Amino acid sequence: MDATLEQIGPRLRAARRDRGWTLEELATRAGMSSSTLSRLESGKRQASLPLLLPLTRQLGIRLDDLVPAGSGDPRVRRAIERRDGMVIAPLTLENSPVQAFKVTFPPRDHAPAPRVHDGYEWLFVLSGRLRLSLDDHEHIIERGEAAEFDTRMPHSLSATADGSAEVVSIFSASGERMHTHGAP
Repeated sequence: MDATLEQIGPRLRAARRDRGWTLEELATRAGMSSSTLSRLESGKRQASLPLLLPLTRQLGIRLDDLVPAGSGDPRVRRAIERRDGMVIAPLTLENSPVQAFKVTFPPRDHAPAPRVHDGYEWLFVLSGRLRLSLDDHEHIIERGEAAEFDTRMPHSLSATADGSAEVVSIFSASGERMHTHGAP
């Protein structure tokens, strides 16, 4: 049997035990016999959608939760983007639940116009000084400092006039789309 499929039974058992349910309790809730559930958990019965769907619904989990993620190449090999003088280097895989980037902002005399969009952002200044205009207030974030904010507030980011700034930014999915792909 495929090693991935061998994980289904133990993961199913763990989910049941996490809820403090016995075999009988889950089997009754899912409309199957205790022996069928026992054989599924021990790997003695092949898993099928008609068996797994009622179990996952009762457990409040997804089918994906029963199958381990592939352990492909963990290295991030996404292209660096250059836009509006910024250098944007991806630090996470494209399908990660959150996105992280190292962004180098060029020096600017003035803050760009603020924008508003769905999302949330966390940032850490690696070098230089970052100007964060947030809801009509200007904050200078120095090297070694961090900030977080709701991107539904009017905001803009830029380096100060005295030099570029390198920043690690972590975005929620909607914030990532806006900052790395530009305004719609």
